[in-house]
Order: sequence, then C-alpha cells, then structure tokens
Amino acid sequence: MSQKRTLHAFFAPAAKKARLNEDTSNGPRHSDHRHYPCPILDVPQSMSKAIASLPARTGKVIKNQPHLDLLYFEPYIPSDLAKDLFAFLRSELPFYRVEYKINRGGIQTDVRTPRYTTVFGIDETARFAEDGSVVDAKSGEPVQDRRYDRYPPRPIPGCLDELRRSTETATGCTFNFCLVNYYASGADSISFHSDDERFLGPEPAIASFSLGGKRDFVLKPKPVPKGPDPDLSPVAKTLKFPLASGHMILMRGPTQSNWLHSVPKRGGRNPEDGGRINITFRKATSKDGTENYYNYNVGTGPVYRWDRASRQMRVSSSP
Repeated sequence: MSQKRTLHAFFAPAAKKARLNEDTSNGPRHSDHRHYPCPILDVPQSMSKAIASLPARTGKVIKNQPHLDLLYFEPYIPSDLAKDLFAFLRSELPFYRVEYKINRGGIQTDVRTPRYTTVFGIDETARFAEDGSVVDAKSGEPVQDRRYDRYPPRPIPGCLDELRRSTETATGCTFNFCLVNYYASGADSISFHSDDERFLGPEPAIASFSLGGKRDFVLKPKPVPKGPDPDLSPVAKTLKFPLASGHMILMRGPTQSNWLHSVPKRGGRNPEDGGRINITFRKATSKDGTENYYNYNVGTGPVYRWDRASRQMRVSSSP
C-alpha cells in the first residue's frame, strides 16, 4: 500500500493570489481563492491533529459479490470527531441547489437537485499556480479552455484537503476532486447511478464519507445482458449499508462498471437536525471531468450557507 500523502468569463480580471492555509496573526487560518464565494476556515488545530491520526479502524475488504470491490471503514472517523467535523463543514462550506435541463424521451425536463452540493478540485491535466490561476500540469503555462470558462475550477480548501491526504494514505489511491452533498432531511436523496464516466478512467476509486444522520447506502448490480447461456452468468444481490457518522466506503476496481448505488429517501427525522453530509473524493483524468463536476454541483444559481439561528440553509448575502 502506498504511503504517499500526497463562473467566470474568459475576460475575467487576473487571478488574485490564492491564500490557501494562510497562517495569520489577525485571526483563524483559512483558505481563500478568487472563485470561492467567501474565505473558508481551516479546521481548528486540535481537529487537524485528530485527522492526521486517522483512520480510527482498519478497513474491511468486501468482495463477496461478482465484480464488487469495496473497502469499508466502520468507522474511519471516530464519533466525537465526526460530530465536530459535520458541524464545522455544514457551517463553513458554500453550497448550491443546482437546477438544469435534461432530455427524457425527447422531452425537455427541468431538474432541481434533491440535495445541496458543492465541489472543489481540477482534473489531472492542470494544476493551480501559486497565484491561484490554472496552468498546464506539465508545462506550467496558463490554460485557456472553454471548459474552464463557464465554471472556473477552484482548489480543495484546507478543511477538506487534510481529509483527502489522510484518505490517500489509508487507501493507496490518489484524488484531485472533492464533492460534498448535504442532505437536509430524509426527503433529500440521490437516485441509483454509477460513477463510470469516461473522464474517471477504466476502474475509478471513489472514497465516500458519511457525517451526521445515518442513511442507507444501497448498491445493486447493473442489468446483465442476456447471453447464449444465462445460467453461466453470476447472480449478484442488492446490498444495503446503514452508514453511520464517520463511516467510509471506498468503491474501487470493477465496482462502478458493474454496480449502481443510491441514497434513497427515508421517512421520519434523522439525528443531527435531520442533516447528513457526504464527502466523496475521486480522480478526474480530463477537462471534461472538471466541466461536468462544476456544471452539476455548482451551476449558476445562488450560494447557500448554514444559518445557525434558523438552523437551515439560506441564500447567502455575501458578495
């Protein structure tokens, strides 16, 4: 196992210097970038030290179904730290409620994402320079590409990057994207899908963390094409994992090509004010991946922030 720790127009003004993990005597450490809607606080030092000691438990390999390869940590983050990290991220991260149009059977349909989302990172063809601008990963030359123009990428902030580095060490995988979903109640969900887009490569690894309320994570096999002798096709069963706060599942190998996963709606109230945060780390290999992730997880709508007084997400008044 490897131990390596490893929406903006074309004529926008020049990027200001990124102040990622800036140490300042005038206040708490924070991450900043011109495409963040606001500075994002880093986790407190005590929480940072705790993250550096993760995982709390060794992952369990699950390969008991055809073409399935999971590494399940119960938990990866201990309960007290998971509770604090949930509250911190819900309060500090900017979220979005993305709306978009799709064609279903030739009919255009408006879709409103049934959860709050946010995303950070950039595909492996590029990187962020010291001033926060996007440059080519190999040459270091500035990158001008239409796929970066509409939804400009932004670096993973320190409060999430510490967990990314820990996850890379624990799994031997490398990641350049962080997607965060906030499920405000049991009515928020994500339907069955697989993360098998071409821009993720042939056998992508997806590390999925749960924080806050417990929710079921369901996997079911993709339909198997009928062959000349269907009796020779292995039969897989639907799996359900009741993910508690701090748990993490790494999906890897042939899993995305052969399985679908979802977080279905549920009745009643969940713990932690009905909220759940899901953090996923993954690796995009091309610019199409960057365009896709920002399109469907940031979009062009307003920014939402957690309002402590009303205890719900509200449209941010920040510029």
